[in-house]
Amino acid sequence: MTAAPLPRRFDRLDALRGLAIVWMAVFHFVFDLNHYGLVQPRQNFYLDPFWTGQRTAIVSLFLFTAGVAQAVAWQAGQGWPRFWKRWLQVAACALLVSLGSALMFPRSWISFGVLHGIAVMLILCRAAAPLPLRWLWLGGALALLLPQLVQHPLFDSRWTNWLGLVTRKPVTEDWVPVLPWLGAMLWGLAAGRWALVQRPHWLAGRLPAGAQPLALLGRWSLSFYMLHQPVLIGAILAWQAVSRAGAA
Repeated sequence: MTAAPLPRRFDRLDALRGLAIVWMAVFHFVFDLNHYGLVQPRQNFYLDPFWTGQRTAIVSLFLFTAGVAQAVAWQAGQGWPRFWKRWLQVAACALLVSLGSALMFPRSWISFGVLHGIAVMLILCRAAAPLPLRWLWLGGALALLLPQLVQHPLFDSRWTNWLGLVTRKPVTEDWVPVLPWLGAMLWGLAAGRWALVQRPHWLAGRLPAGAQPLALLGRWSLSFYMLHQPVLIGAILAWQAVSRAGAA
């Protein structure tokens, strides 16, 4: 008796990605409220452990699911032409993020944020996908540890801080360097490859009806990412304008 073929899409993986972007949207909404002085007392999103910890968890979940998705694509035999088509979308959106952030935060614009990091790490993970699992786990651990062991002022400029071996964190609204974050994506790749062979039902299992909206969001994660901040900021500015008009 042959095993049933795996589906082309995994609702559970999409839902996990959807959870990450909803969490991110809530985080950004509070950040925006704080930026426009609508949160009292004002929060320090750059130093407060509560907010920095949430950011770390959100980015980790995002990159881990991206690694699992690469495992799914590799197992399905996705060719390089299709990979590059999706990669170009990510890279183009990363460029738009840089341009938009330069308008809103000219002194701390985003030169290497999460989409820039994903664009570079996707290439590395795609190239590493055929390696034995033990090398993927080891490579992920090395990526996580290396920035703690190797730091040099050479990597402190905007042209080099994308690697992550900095002596000080750059002044920017978002920074997701290759190291240590490649570790999260490599571990996602390794976990995905292992699960597809050893525990395929973990990914292919049915999703509760209440989680279906998360799966739908997860399938459109890049579009959601690009649109959510303009929508949130626009809503806040509109509310402020209406409030001022009502008070006049």
